[in-house]
Amino acid sequence: MSRHKLADRSIRRDRFHQKAKREGFLARAVYKLEELDQRFAIFAPGQRVLDLGCAPGSWLQYARGKVGERGVLVGLDRAPLRGDVAGARIVVGDVMTIDPAELRGELPAFDVVLSDMAPDTSGVRSLDQARSEALFERALELAIALLAPGGTFVGKLFQGPDFKKLLDAVRARFATAKTAKPESSRQISIEQYIVGTGFSPR
Repeated sequence: MSRHKLADRSIRRDRFHQKAKREGFLARAVYKLEELDQRFAIFAPGQRVLDLGCAPGSWLQYARGKVGERGVLVGLDRAPLRGDVAGARIVVGDVMTIDPAELRGELPAFDVVLSDMAPDTSGVRSLDQARSEALFERALELAIALLAPGGTFVGKLFQGPDFKKLLDAVRARFATAKTAKPESSRQISIEQYIVGTGFSPR
């Protein structure tokens, strides 16, 4: 049996994949955000939330359930979403070149900036780590540009040589910076999440 068929079978057996399908979420990644929210109390009703690399949309779905109808959702990805997330404004563009003003739109700022972005993996660990670090650094840069005082940043980062440096960069601008690997992350994954709370503009 080919590796692709084995991978497909593994996904079908994945309990988080099956749970997402049953509960109407667009991807299993929703349970990573749910676990992080339960641990760090990320969301509150009425918040303004930006989701970088938002496809396929499950994090926006979860955020809508937490911020309610009064909350504002904005998502960025390289292509339009295939699924529908009620009331979300989707911006199509490249995260590395997007103007922060285009993401802000009519809003003065965001309360939460999320990034579940991951690079197109090459299989070369050092290269994938470097690409992940670049995405995380850009997500943090956008968060600093767009967050309101006291805001929250959640970013995915592959463990690599610059992990501590980037964690320290979050600590420099947030009252707290914690790391976590949700249970729903695949065991073989080297991904970690950094959660910064209490943003402090300079």
